[in-house]
Amino acid sequence: MPNIKIFSGSSHRELSHKIADRLGMELGKVVTKKFSNQETCVEIGESVRGEDVYIVQSGCGEINDNLMELLIMINACKIASASRVTAVIPCFPYARQDKKDKVGSRAPISAKLVANMLSVSGADHIITMDLHASQIQGFFDIPVDNLYAEPAVLKWIKENITEWKTCTIVSPDAGGAKRVTSIADRLNVDFALIHKERKRANEVDRMVLVGDVTDRVAILVDDMADTCGTICHAADKLISAGATKVYAILTHGIFSGPAISRINNACFEAVVVTNTIPQEEKMKTCPKIQVIDISMILAEAIRRTHNGESVSYLFSHVPL
Repeated sequence: MPNIKIFSGSSHRELSHKIADRLGMELGKVVTKKFSNQETCVEIGESVRGEDVYIVQSGCGEINDNLMELLIMINACKIASASRVTAVIPCFPYARQDKKDKVGSRAPISAKLVANMLSVSGADHIITMDLHASQIQGFFDIPVDNLYAEPAVLKWIKENITEWKTCTIVSPDAGGAKRVTSIADRLNVDFALIHKERKRANEVDRMVLVGDVTDRVAILVDDMADTCGTICHAADKLISAGATKVYAILTHGIFSGPAISRINNACFEAVVVTNTIPQEEKMKTCPKIQVIDISMILAEAIRRTHNGESVSYLFSHVPL
């Protein structure tokens, strides 16, 4: 494709390579390094004048360093006369800090701050996946394409779970009900949800199951799992409510802190995540983790954006 350059930040090079391979391109030359005082330095190694530039950087690992690196890369391309700079952010950082709580009214809305930083650095367009709250799109004054892992998830369920026609799709909290009902409708199966009461962040107190999972396969679906306290509690709840097997399908597998040991000790058949965040190291210590590749969805979104085509086809189809 002419007049297009794809650069990779250091957060998830493997995904960037898959996207470039899918588009039949090489990744652009870029050197990212740190000075001894830990300042980030980025050098774009080829001309971007008049080009349509895509920078792939996910919100994972050293989140703050990676976010800063992305901002510097966007700015470097912008002041080197790139015609348009698109940030491809498979997992949007700080997406959970998207509103003030009822309790602590002095909480920051960091997702809005990140949106402002991206805009000020010079981004013209954002491509991301399964935002924690879709309203984050409204934090930007530039176009945001929020892609969905749902078509890839439906494909995985049909190919890998033999009893999918009689399963129940379960949301581990009330916030994910919309996501779960959408998948349940597309599969034409029942759904259930678990109501949880939190005392403190990252700690779950009491859980109540709403719906029936007796003698059925239960599939927990959520947009992200961090310390995995919620989904592991939910899995125990489902087994005690009579589910025969429990799967978990998550778009962003952050898996920080005690997550891996919790998954290993929990009663999951499999914990399925997409590769918006690198999972190779975690898969070595946790055999239950399986990965759905979503690089073709991002690659197709880049191709369609570059060619000025509609992206909405990807909301309901997996590109072949």
